[in-house]
Amino acid sequence: MMKKYKLDGDIQREFTAEEYAQAEIDEANWQAELEAKAQIEAKRVAALAKLEALGLDQDDLKALGL
Repeated sequence: MMKKYKLDGDIQREFTAEEYAQAEIDEANWQAELEAKAQIEAKRVAALAKLEALGLDQDDLKALGL
């Protein structure tokens, strides 16, 4: 278990058990958010590649109202 520290003014101290638990939850949520963003970007890149294979681009979709 890695120690985490909190800065209270000029004093650095170890997290309490409650603070540590919340930090772990926050870090897991942050990691999940990063993963979701990466998946969205991967889908966007794949969709753009498919459009390019069809000889289309984003502007063509906008012109079609999509």
